[in-house]
Amino acid sequence: MGSFSIWHWVIVLVIVMLVFGTKKLRNIGSDLGGAVKGFKDGMKEGGADAEQNTAKLADGNAKKSDTIDVEAKEKSSS
Repeated sequence: MGSFSIWHWVIVLVIVMLVFGTKKLRNIGSDLGGAVKGFKDGMKEGGADAEQNTAKLADGNAKKSDTIDVEAKEKSSS
């Protein structure tokens, strides 16, 4: 009983089609496919954003090393 044969899967598929109907299953499949595509696109954009942020940080660190840090002292009002 550990593994299912092809006939078990065919019977399960037929029961699922009878319960939900083919139109609803098609809509669920297209929604799931759109979600996966959106996730992949987001991961690609996120990777590009991370690379851009790393480049900006590297440029920012180079600019910081060229500047001089000056402390401003407040005048006492006495």
